[in-house]
Amino acid sequence: MTVAVLTLSEAGAPVAARVAAALPGAELHVHRAVAALPGATRFDRVADRLAELWGRVEGAVCVMPSGVVVRAVAPLLAHKLQDPAVVVVDVGGRWAVSLVSGHEGGANDLAYATANALGAEPVVTTTSEAARSLVVGVGCRRGTSADAIAAAVEAALARAGAGVEEVRLLASAAVKGGEPGLVEAAQRLGLALRFVADDEIRAQAARFEPSAFVQSRVNLPAVAEPAALLAGRRTSLLLPKQVFPGVTVAIAREASLS
Repeated sequence: MTVAVLTLSEAGAPVAARVAAALPGAELHVHRAVAALPGATRFDRVADRLAELWGRVEGAVCVMPSGVVVRAVAPLLAHKLQDPAVVVVDVGGRWAVSLVSGHEGGANDLAYATANALGAEPVVTTTSEAARSLVVGVGCRRGTSADAIAAAVEAALARAGAGVEEVRLLASAAVKGGEPGLVEAAQRLGLALRFVADDEIRAQAARFEPSAFVQSRVNLPAVAEPAALLAGRRTSLLLPKQVFPGVTVAIAREASLS
């Protein structure tokens, strides 16, 4: 996906730069009021710049107030199958909101990728995504293949009496963010992948069964169970940690509001 990252303010500049650095080939666009950033293109009005980018890029990450983005893109919207993916991030880097073309246009995936880059919370409101209630936490040894990870996830789901179609996302610890097998397995399974901040896992260590092996390798008390429980909201453990060759898997279920 070709992505442009835009920001209007000095406060948003480091956030935008971090996102652009994390997304391969991303362009960085900053307002003229913002101090110069290496490799950044300047613009005067966000509405004009988004209009220029609209037919050229597949996605835009806007580090600015959502109201500004809504007003800027409203005249440009044509159809969910045609419009670029648009994600909005607050200048504090806390939230990555899938705003336009969520499922069909890839904004949901872009929101997760942006959130992973920032350690932010992805906000996805697509009905098809919200209807899925399972979060699958995965831990793996370095270099584990996508085949092994995907097979372990499918086997764990079978043990839980569930299917991939019920899974909202795959989750792991941020320390596993560079594992190509994990990224490929998520793509192969058609699932979004979220990385939970390592410090968040450590802060909740008392809730999980510790693993001396995991502690010695990645300085975390556990990976699969905390990732499954912390990547979602109102979660409870459906399937405790299951051990496969080189892979651990745990499954949590998110409860809906009644």
